[in-house]
Amino acid sequence: MGSPSAGQARHWKGLRPRMTDTSLTSRVDTLEMRIAYQDDTIEDLNRTITAQWKEIDRLTREIANLADRVREAGSGASGAPEPPPPHY
Repeated sequence: MGSPSAGQARHWKGLRPRMTDTSLTSRVDTLEMRIAYQDDTIEDLNRTITAQWKEIDRLTREIANLADRVREAGSGASGAPEPPPPHY
């Protein structure tokens, strides 16, 4: 593909909006505000995810501890039946 012909260049030039310093500055300002908002949103999401992973880790440890307790309670009950308490 070569460069556009003179007629094509005139055609496309007429379709492009002219950028004034004011409109360019306005667009840049808008983009900067959007980026700042997105940065804040990303930081909030990062804090939320970090807190959730800490909670998941805590719950995982708690489940493991409970599983150990259930296993220990089950292994103590697997022997001979306990004699009734002395008041029977």
